[in-house]
Amino acid sequence: MSLKSFKPTTPSNRYKVLPSFDEITKSTPEKKLLEPLRKSGGRNNNGRITTRHIGGGHKRHYRLVDFHRNRHEAAKVIAVEYDPNRTCRIALLQYQDGTKSYILAPVGLGPGMTVQSGEGVAPKVGNAMPLKNVPLGTAIHNIEIRPGSGGKVARSAGQQAVLSNRDGEYALVKMPSGEVRRFRVDCYCTIGQVGNTQHMNESSGKAGRTRWMGIRPTVRGMCMNPVDHPNGGGEGKSKSGGGRQHLKSPWGHVKGQKTRRIRKPSDTFIVQRRKSK
Repeated sequence: MSLKSFKPTTPSNRYKVLPSFDEITKSTPEKKLLEPLRKSGGRNNNGRITTRHIGGGHKRHYRLVDFHRNRHEAAKVIAVEYDPNRTCRIALLQYQDGTKSYILAPVGLGPGMTVQSGEGVAPKVGNAMPLKNVPLGTAIHNIEIRPGSGGKVARSAGQQAVLSNRDGEYALVKMPSGEVRRFRVDCYCTIGQVGNTQHMNESSGKAGRTRWMGIRPTVRGMCMNPVDHPNGGGEGKSKSGGGRQHLKSPWGHVKGQKTRRIRKPSDTFIVQRRKSK
């Protein structure tokens, strides 16, 4: 995909960089693959805000994406569509009996191509297979954490993991973050890199477009009062109440510290940390 910039005829156009949508071949989604998507506004079942900066935004339908790929037969790619719920594009597949489904669209997958899932398929872009059958050094995405659970890892735009080695019942995969992790060799994955690789270079250009996406403004804690934030208060511009203190979250947790739980059971699957020295 490519990006397009605009002439600076308005303040919002000056820094606006948006995708050109060249890879999109179908503008209307499949009605049978849609579900209603209710907005929560960042609130839980008690009505309390548990996630800040969420609210408003354009109405959406959820696209039913097949992350399991448990149908082991060939399917033809009909179209590549835009999905408002994720950063990458989705591809519409049609099986021989007429059934349709969505999958994440990897780089190089287009209409007219054929994809398949199973143990004996070829390791080409868009095919899904267990890690035990993937050649070493292959770029993969949509990896299952447990066999049969559906793809969970490396699903956003431009993401890819690399199968580096196999050790008995486990496969060593280098994650997009640089972490090396063990997966069961029976876990399914999809060959290729997730599409829309230029997503990180997009710029909305104005605050209004961010509100269309359902993201509300963020106010720095330093600008608040002491009753509202640990960093608030002070005469004039001060570093947290007139004295230099550690940056904190609104709930008083010092930023920069590790948040991962000590002795988490899944630590046994991590071979090398993403920030290893």
